[in-house]
Amino acid sequence: METTFDYVIVGAGSAGCALAGRLADSGDDTIALVEAGHHDHHVLVRTPAALAALLPRAGARNYGYETVPQPGLNGRRGYQPRGRGLGGSSSINAMIYTRGRAADYDAWAAAGCDGWSWDDVLPYFRRAECNERLAGSDDDPLHGGNGPLHVSDLRTPNPFAERFIEAAQQAGFPRNDDFNGEEQEGVGWYQVTQHAGERWNAARAYLHGGNKRDRACNGGRAHLRVLTDTQALRIVFEGRHAAGVQVVREGHRQLLRARRDVIVCAGTFGSPQLLMVSGVGPAAHLREHGIAVVHDLPGVGANLQDHLDIVLHKRVAVPELFGVSFGGLARLVPEMLRYRRERTGMMSSNFAEAGGFLRSRPDLPEPDLQLYFVVGMADDHMRRLNFGHGYSCHVCVLRPRSRGEVRLASHDIRRAPLIDPQYLSDARDLDDMVAGVRIVRSIFAQPQLAGFGGRELYSAGLRADGSDDAAVREMIREHADTIYHPVGTCRMGMDAMAVVDPQLRVRGVEGLRVVDASVMPTLVGGNINAPAIMIGERAHDLIRYAPRVMLRVLESMEA
Repeated sequence: METTFDYVIVGAGSAGCALAGRLADSGDDTIALVEAGHHDHHVLVRTPAALAALLPRAGARNYGYETVPQPGLNGRRGYQPRGRGLGGSSSINAMIYTRGRAADYDAWAAAGCDGWSWDDVLPYFRRAECNERLAGSDDDPLHGGNGPLHVSDLRTPNPFAERFIEAAQQAGFPRNDDFNGEEQEGVGWYQVTQHAGERWNAARAYLHGGNKRDRACNGGRAHLRVLTDTQALRIVFEGRHAAGVQVVREGHRQLLRARRDVIVCAGTFGSPQLLMVSGVGPAAHLREHGIAVVHDLPGVGANLQDHLDIVLHKRVAVPELFGVSFGGLARLVPEMLRYRRERTGMMSSNFAEAGGFLRSRPDLPEPDLQLYFVVGMADDHMRRLNFGHGYSCHVCVLRPRSRGEVRLASHDIRRAPLIDPQYLSDARDLDDMVAGVRIVRSIFAQPQLAGFGGRELYSAGLRADGSDDAAVREMIREHADTIYHPVGTCRMGMDAMAVVDPQLRVRGVEGLRVVDASVMPTLVGGNINAPAIMIGERAHDLIRYAPRVMLRVLESMEA
């Protein structure tokens, strides 16, 4: 096997697939895309509702990490599913397509990340997107109609989700038919990364287009080598230059050399872990694990942020909702057959079909809460089954103040890192979650939902007038967990704690970049799959065109 490439990319998640595909399309440079997991040609990846089989537990397609015990969660360990295999977490997520608000990106630029304002990043969102509402047109100023990432409305929306939207309107919240439009605030249906009723993950978008016969997973581009089932062990440095990546493949260790760049796209947990086991990170921590220090970079692994989430469930006798019952099980077989024939029905659901972006207080300038309405009782990441039918509503704080970290458990990257989000370490996050619970319960109390009766699982005895806030806080500490949006552990910026500069180059070394959600300085107000893909798209231009721009600048200075 060829072992020298122009670029070696570690991690075929959302950003890694976007970057690899764009680099392969824009030149003849040789690229190795290294992925520890399998290819994604699998029915469980293609079928939207099969996320119920992929998300709950560790396995071939899910790392299934746990956090260290969290004092803010009464000492519980949180669950952290992360995708393993082509597409990364875009192969196991709920497929929701949101970007956040323009102000999120303008705040990055204001903090020293030149080139990352909303006006800078919007073209990359549009370039990636193929929004099926546009029918191939590319005239919309906020959406793309011809990109590789299909974004669509659900084929078979559950009518009960419309009842949630109407109940939220009854509670005084506006309807919004496009959370990625001019205004984010309101309630409505989520758009999803699906095409023709199937999940459209980043690998389908950028690597192989969903062609199951493409066993190389490279879309026929011979200069793009997709190396699945290949574990990156460490980055190999020559002095302070990243010369390549040591991997283990089919039981044999190999060095994949990079003529130009090693690009780490291993995600918010994997990227800082790979940097640290390779000698780049907080020097004292590296020495604790016997790792030779290449460069003391204290920000590696710091600044961990995540969307903590609390779910309220209500059991109701509505068989159209997902549920565990004899009738529900009997319905499953014909629904599977329907999906096989038509790619419609319950199996095309992403479960979290509707939701909203709301303000916990009317005086706030922007939404600070996100809701997800689930057409079933999805309890404990779908790991706990409650008999019967019902619905759920998640609520998370969009811009938490709590900050955590990722640290090594071992010098061996094959051992899971220590993940410490430090949930609710800032008391204001808990205050905001309490406000979110009040809002959800006010929606549940509206006629469009209350008319079905039923009983809440964990919150039935709580009052919604604020007199039970102490009990609500305890419920949150006992049941809250991630909604799967960790970011920030290789933060972009120009200060001493920044890990990468605005060109995504690791500070203090050469030939090394990080391109994934770990570079986000702060969480955006929404889901992070679309922003991660945007980062991959923008990284392509920074890598491919920035050297030419710099050359023109130097030439003009000499003239």
